[in-house]
Amino acid sequence: MPERNLPEKIKVGGVIQNGQLASISILAVKDRPGIAAAILDALGQRNLNVQFVVQVIDHESHDQMVLCVDRADLPACLDAIEKLRPELQPAAVTAQADVASIAVFGPDFRERPGIAGRMFRALAEQHINILAISTSISTVNCIIDLARLPDAYAALCRHFDVP
Repeated sequence: MPERNLPEKIKVGGVIQNGQLASISILAVKDRPGIAAAILDALGQRNLNVQFVVQVIDHESHDQMVLCVDRADLPACLDAIEKLRPELQPAAVTAQADVASIAVFGPDFRERPGIAGRMFRALAEQHINILAISTSISTVNCIIDLARLPDAYAALCRHFDVP
């Protein structure tokens, strides 16, 4: 792909990447209070750490949740979630073992519009599909296929002023 003239780089605190993740999607759970608590408590009781979580209620009032955990913990996490199946009654529980997170971080993104758009444009130009997005006041984080992590990192370094 030919390099286009890039706009001036936006200064960020840095790029964080984690290539040791697996994702779990818990899909179409009838929405009600306590769904996230049940899932995250079950994992926490087994000393399993969730490093990324995003949840949304769809137009049919079903919860859709995506979690990322350490790849080595994937079997134990799936076992814990499987034990909740009678309570949750999800339409599906799926897993992807080879994912990565990549994020740009602050400071103070709430006062600096355009960071997320710039990040996702940089990834799109490299044909990198985003599997999930999570943001905070100082971080824009997304999940991608592990194989694309080096390309994603290079793209973000081209688009942002990284220390």
